[in-house]
Amino acid sequence: MYSRTQNDNGTFNTMCLDCLRTIARSVENETDLELLEMRHVCPEKALMRLVSAKKNSERHGRVC
Repeated sequence: MYSRTQNDNGTFNTMCLDCLRTIARSVENETDLELLEMRHVCPEKALMRLVSAKKNSERHGRVC
């Protein structure tokens, strides 16, 4: 999930709502903004996936 804002000059900013990092500033169109958001690798989401995978493997008797 991202928070988008539009600047007075018509450009856009976007921020990741999971890690609160600014993904892009002063992007001129929403298509480019979407591409930048898709490329973002959120460390918070990656950590949540890792912890979840570890818990699942421990439940099934496997160690990562």
